[in-house]
Amino acid sequence: MFGGTGFLGRRIVRHLRDRGFPVRIAARHPVRNRSLLLGEGPQIEPFRADIEDESSLAAAVAGMGGVVNAVSLYLEHGPHTFHSVHVRAAANLAAEARRAGVRHFVHVSGVGADPASTSPYIRSRGEGELAVQAAFPGVTIVRPTVMFGLDDAFLNTMLMLLKRLPAFPICGSGNTRLQPVSVEDVAKAIVRALGRETAVYELGGPRIYDYRQLIETIARQAGWRPVVLPMPFAAWHMLARIAELLPTPPLTRNQVDLLRIDTVASASMPGFEVLGISPRPLEQVLQTILSRRFGRSQARSST
Repeated sequence: MFGGTGFLGRRIVRHLRDRGFPVRIAARHPVRNRSLLLGEGPQIEPFRADIEDESSLAAAVAGMGGVVNAVSLYLEHGPHTFHSVHVRAAANLAAEARRAGVRHFVHVSGVGADPASTSPYIRSRGEGELAVQAAFPGVTIVRPTVMFGLDDAFLNTMLMLLKRLPAFPICGSGNTRLQPVSVEDVAKAIVRALGRETAVYELGGPRIYDYRQLIETIARQAGWRPVVLPMPFAAWHMLARIAELLPTPPLTRNQVDLLRIDTVASASMPGFEVLGISPRPLEQVLQTILSRRFGRSQARSST
């Protein structure tokens, strides 16, 4: 499991453990990240490896029946570029897994991945898929839409901004369509996809919103009535460039690029239904977040 200490990866590890699978979690700092590994125990093996260090990959995948790559990069820094992580490193891992005789390989990408995109992030996601498919022909690719969860940077950030700002700025006219999906459901789907025939899955939640509707839904659940302020994408790019100077940027230019395109799972691609999963609605998780952050009295059901 590469990316096993991340937002999605921790859930994949837990679901694998709960189904009785031993899991080797490859990380650059396995001791430092040990507290992040859900369900420590004899089934969990922290393993020092770096997906960008080709020399460490062979030992990491040796003896494994399946490999999951859930490593992603949202902001380039130093030698760590979108191409080095999403394309070159992913291809190297896939090639090493094939040489090691790994039977099942799952590569996590994203809805909207496009090798022809002008956005470096979106383009690298699309190029990464092609590179992995070439290196491991039987790969299964999983493309989730934007993921939410109790500890996410999606719903929690929106709630923080809605509470603090007198007016909530939205990207462009707010007509971009999103289909938010539970990170728990995506993790469960990836575990079920392991061992199945090769496929490309697109995973989206049960409801499609435009960006303005999403903001209004979140605010209504919290009992707020925000003023929604459309803001040009050029202004968002400028704000994101400044935000990227922070140690942990709340917004990046690549996230702004993603908000220019619809991130909706294709109805023609296999998804949750073929894996026997009914995705949970965003409102269900939002209620729990509201209860934790503000107390149950502030959480209101939508109508």
